[in-house]
Amino acid sequence: MGLAVLAVLPPIPPWLPGAALVALLTATVVDAIFARRKPQVQRTLSNTVARGARTRLTITATAPSASHVQIRQPRTPELRVEPQEATGDLQAYLVGEHRGVHDLPAVALRLTGPLGLGRWDHSACGTTTITVFPDLPGAWRQAAARRQGKTAREEGRVRGPMGLGTDFESIRDYSPDDDVRQINWQATSRLQQPMSNRYRIEQDRNLICAIDTGRLMSAPVGLATRLDLSLDALAAVAVAAEEEGDRIGALAFAGEILRMVNPCHHGSARVVRTLFDLEVRMEESDFALAFRTVAGRKRSLIVVFTDIMDDAASRSLLESVPTLVRKHAVLVASVRDPDLARAVSRAPKRPLDAYAASVAVGLLEDRARVISRLRRMGAMVAEAEPDRLGVACVAGYMTLKNRARL
Repeated sequence: MGLAVLAVLPPIPPWLPGAALVALLTATVVDAIFARRKPQVQRTLSNTVARGARTRLTITATAPSASHVQIRQPRTPELRVEPQEATGDLQAYLVGEHRGVHDLPAVALRLTGPLGLGRWDHSACGTTTITVFPDLPGAWRQAAARRQGKTAREEGRVRGPMGLGTDFESIRDYSPDDDVRQINWQATSRLQQPMSNRYRIEQDRNLICAIDTGRLMSAPVGLATRLDLSLDALAAVAVAAEEEGDRIGALAFAGEILRMVNPCHHGSARVVRTLFDLEVRMEESDFALAFRTVAGRKRSLIVVFTDIMDDAASRSLLESVPTLVRKHAVLVASVRDPDLARAVSRAPKRPLDAYAASVAVGLLEDRARVISRLRRMGAMVAEAEPDRLGVACVAGYMTLKNRARL
């Protein structure tokens, strides 16, 4: 049947294939000329982001004529973009994975001509500098939540929050949570029921955050390092101190003193901006040097952000804490390792899982022994899951403040 049809068709002129090829090449060249025209591109984003927070990123491109444009925003190990590609405008989120100053690459575009025969790759917008800070917005959200959680009797005060201070306020009914030092024995005897003194917590105290940047702080916890999580928690403590009217300062150290911020009022932003780009140093941390640097100051709360390991790894910390607790209140903050918790909590399915659980149990016992020694020395220890370290540190700070330990 096909041969019969071919038999009745007129013969193909010998010039027709060549003409068709020329026409195709001409159309391709014309299409490529359209695709070569650079589109107008606009990239909208914030140059300052918080680590781990999603920030809106918008890229719009106006393609010439009927060309089609595909947009791609390259990422780096420190900056994540999701999604990275789109046809037409790109609506995405930028996530800072690591603190510091990083370069976001130029936008990559691929233009396809109206006929779909020619393509041309372009770049636009150039490299943009992005500054990734610790999670300071999250710290302010925690502070707002604490303000909302105050009782009605606390909201109207202007002289400072209530607690076990030295500024006598009034006498009230005894609460089981009251410190024994609050009991007013004369009023209790007179009224034949337990009564407590109420004091106002002193303000204008010193709080110094000492952050360890030695090799142990490079250990990863999920996508972050222990140093990343510690700086997020430091931001939460700094904002809490600012809210409470105390002075906030900071000290960064490894084998030497790296940075120092003297305590001052309204200093949370200053502390975060000074320490936000700290990097881990592959060296042992000199706790004795760091603690000597702050030991001579007026009585303060020293919050030490470090990684608590076994006796050998924590030897410098254990030997140096007594120099601080004689004069200062000390809070040691450390992140719990979720991998160790999972290793000891799940049932082993193979011999390797049992060996891993045995090692994890030993590491957790060593850690608990070091924490017990720190508490016996007079230091408070705040340990928490990665996303709760800031909350635990602020809770420890408020506990010491309520007990008039500052």
